[in-house]
Amino acid sequence: MNDLYRPFIKNDSHRKYFDKAGQLSSKVKNRADKQDEAAVFSPENLKDLKTARYFSLPLPEEYGGENISLYEFLLMQEKLAEGDGAVALSVGWHLGIVMELRDEQLWDSKMFEKIAQEIASSQKVLNRAASEPATGSPTRGGIPETRAVPQDGKYIINGKKTFTTMADVLDYYVVSAYIEDRDAVGWFLIEKGLSGVQVDHTWDTLGMRGTGSDDLVLTDVEVKADSLVEMADGKKSNPKGWLLHIPACYLGIAIAARNDAIAFAKNFQPNSLDHPISEVGHIKQKIGEMELKLMSARYFMYSVAERWDNEPAERTHMGAELAAVKVVATNAANEVVDLAMRIAGGRGLSKKYPFEKYYRDVRAGLHNPPMDDAVLNMLAART
Repeated sequence: MNDLYRPFIKNDSHRKYFDKAGQLSSKVKNRADKQDEAAVFSPENLKDLKTARYFSLPLPEEYGGENISLYEFLLMQEKLAEGDGAVALSVGWHLGIVMELRDEQLWDSKMFEKIAQEIASSQKVLNRAASEPATGSPTRGGIPETRAVPQDGKYIINGKKTFTTMADVLDYYVVSAYIEDRDAVGWFLIEKGLSGVQVDHTWDTLGMRGTGSDDLVLTDVEVKADSLVEMADGKKSNPKGWLLHIPACYLGIAIAARNDAIAFAKNFQPNSLDHPISEVGHIKQKIGEMELKLMSARYFMYSVAERWDNEPAERTHMGAELAAVKVVATNAANEVVDLAMRIAGGRGLSKKYPFEKYYRDVRAGLHNPPMDDAVLNMLAART
C-alpha cells in the first residue's frame, strides 16, 4: 500500500515525518469507532499526539519546534487521516494556525513567544472559534455577533461560537468578536478555564463526529487588553497554504477506503464464483477509477505545496491554485469512497465494516471552506 506514497516521499526528512504520522495513524485507527460513537475527541489520542510532540512541529526551531514545511505537513496529515480523518482534521487546524502565525507574524512577538513556549514545553493546543449560528461560515463575510466591550482597561466578551473543533480539549480559543468602541472585528486569545467560558455539547452530526466540534459559550468573560492579538483590517487576506490540510485529510480518508476496498475484493469470493471478486471486470474498472482519481488529485496537491515551499515570492499569487486543490481533492475523495462502497456492496452499509464511516466522514469535506461555488467563481473571474 505504501506504493501510493512512494512518489511523494523524496528525502529523509519526508520519510521521518511520514513514519511518525504512520505510527500515530495506527494508534488512532484503533479508537476511531469509539470516538465516532461518542462524538468526542479522544483523550487517549490527545495524549499520544502530545507524547509524539506533534503539536509543536510547525514552530520555528528556536522555539522548540521543527519548522516543518507545508509539503511535510500535508504528508503527515494525509497519513494520519488514513487512521482516522476526524483526528487529522482536528489537529490540522492547530498545526495550520501555528504555521500561519509563524509565517505571517500576525501577533505581537512577545505574545507569540509566550504561546510558542507553552506549545513546545507542554504541547498546548489552540484553535480559532469563528463560526456562529447567525453568520454561518466566516468565509462568507458575516460580522460576528460575539461582542467585546472595553471596561477598566480590560474587555468583557459575550457570545456563542459553533463548530469549535476539539472544544473540550483545547487549551486556548482564538475568538473573533466585534469590538464596539473600535467598530471593527478583532481576535482574542482566551484561555480555557476562565470564568464564563463553557463548552455546550451540541455536536451530533452525520460525519466527522470525532472532531468534537461543540459550541463555545462565552458569558461575561473578562480578558486583559493584550488578549486582543489580531485586528481585521478589512484588506484581502493573503492566500493560506496551510488550509491544504483540508484536502490532505479527505484524501487520506479516500486512501483508507481504497485500501480496504481492494483488500475486501481480494478476499471475498461468493459461491457463485471460483475466484475473488477482484478478478471481476467491473470491479477491476472501479479499482482503476479509484487509482486515477487519487493519482490526479494527489499530484496536483503535492505539486502546489512544493511550489508554495520553494517559491515564497509567488505565494500572494497562489490563491486560485490553493482553492482549486481543495475542490478537486475533496470531490475526488468523495468519488473514491463511493466507488469503494460499490465494491463492498451491501456490506459497505454495515457497521461491521469501516466503509460507512468513510462515507460519512468524507462528505464533510464538501462543507469545509472554501466552498465549490466560491472557488469556481474565483476561477471564472480570472478569465
